[in-house]
Amino acid sequence: MWVMNMDELMKRLEKLEYHQRLMAEMIPENGFPFHRLIIRSGLSEKEVGEFFVTCDRLSMKLKKQKAEGFVYNTPLFKEFEEGLHAKLDVHEVVQSCLVQNIYPTLMYQLRKSL
Repeated sequence: MWVMNMDELMKRLEKLEYHQRLMAEMIPENGFPFHRLIIRSGLSEKEVGEFFVTCDRLSMKLKKQKAEGFVYNTPLFKEFEEGLHAKLDVHEVVQSCLVQNIYPTLMYQLRKSL
């Protein structure tokens, strides 16, 4: 039976994290910038899921505001920025989402406030 001690496990984990960072660098700059940002920031699947929940909510809010004939970019931007994980930069997120076509309508509106 093969048993790994804690030091060996930590070394393997560190090696995997290093290899993951190297692979992220292999992704072309214009390919998947949002995914690269997530990897570089070390976010978990749960944290990324929370980002998408925030974007869903704000997208619905934007749609409602547009239907009512007004859109105030600054409050929407502020709400987005406040809901963003601390490891993420709002400018990078908006730009990378636009390139990767993630919530394009919302990101286009948010970009107006950058």
